[in-house]
Amino acid sequence: MVQDVEKMIQAAIREIETTLDTKRVVGEPIEVGEYTFIPLVSIGFGFGVGSGSGKSEDLMKGEGTGGASAGGGGVRPIAVIVIGPEGAKVEPLKGTTASMIESLAATVMESRNKPEKSGD
Repeated sequence: MVQDVEKMIQAAIREIETTLDTKRVVGEPIEVGEYTFIPLVSIGFGFGVGSGSGKSEDLMKGEGTGGASAGGGGVRPIAVIVIGPEGAKVEPLKGTTASMIESLAATVMESRNKPEKSGD
């Protein structure tokens, strides 16, 4: 039974390792005019496994074995890197999805509306 639990844990860890890499945390660049926006996300995972066996002295209750595993994960946008003529900066995204989208849209619009520097 312990070997089964170890196999379940190893399988779960293999899946997590294949899922977590920098391409998942740093999104594809989005170009808008002179600006490039690179989204950053937070990835979280949790999992658990267990097994057990039992034998009852009462023959009517029988005996048995069992095992189970469960897991879950989530991805949450946390910031965007803005690269433009003025340099690079990180803009954090806070709150609900709607407010994050509003924040990103405001950052894009703010970046697009900045006057261009003259080449004096």
